[in-house]
Amino acid sequence: MARNFTPRGHIERREGEDLSLFTGDRKSKFSVDVLPGEHGAKSSKLSGYGKQLRAKQKAKRMYGLLERQFRKYFKSALQKTGSTGDNLLRLLECRLDNVVWRLGLARTRKEARQLVSHKGIEILNSSGQQVVNIPSYQVRTGDEIILREACRAQGRVQEAIELAKQRTLPEWLSIDVDHFKGVVKRMPERDEMPMEVDDLLIIELYSK
Repeated sequence: MARNFTPRGHIERREGEDLSLFTGDRKSKFSVDVLPGEHGAKSSKLSGYGKQLRAKQKAKRMYGLLERQFRKYFKSALQKTGSTGDNLLRLLECRLDNVVWRLGLARTRKEARQLVSHKGIEILNSSGQQVVNIPSYQVRTGDEIILREACRAQGRVQEAIELAKQRTLPEWLSIDVDHFKGVVKRMPERDEMPMEVDDLLIIELYSK
């Protein structure tokens, strides 16, 4: 599986904002308010293309995807009925690793991806209960996401649950902390998905 080895601090600094790449109170040693470059020199005003590129890069890095993966999601969103931007964000939000993070079973999306890849998550739906170790697996309405018993005592999981209490759980999800499982109640609406992602700029970029 292809991976991006760029330091997380460099990624957040390049985008100029917190992308939830670090755990708990840990933050990048680089200030996200200072742009990359010698002495943090301010870059020139972005062109229209530059703004579109930055919007795409931000979304791609937020969800931990490479270019080829992100482009594949865009093509899938384009083929669906309805708003392409909403479809794109919904596909990204419904990735299993993102849902595990949203539920508070992992401290970051990267940690959630590792938890899924290491067979720490089971899915219960109409097809039965099975271990799913594919981070890009698309959850569906009614899916139960269950943390396997062998992982429940891990310190990072306990810390993740404590951190999750400080965040607001999206209304399209529900969590049973005592039993380490969550449920996808429905698909997310646009106002329940990241507003900092400018899907219109992304569409403009790929439509050229």
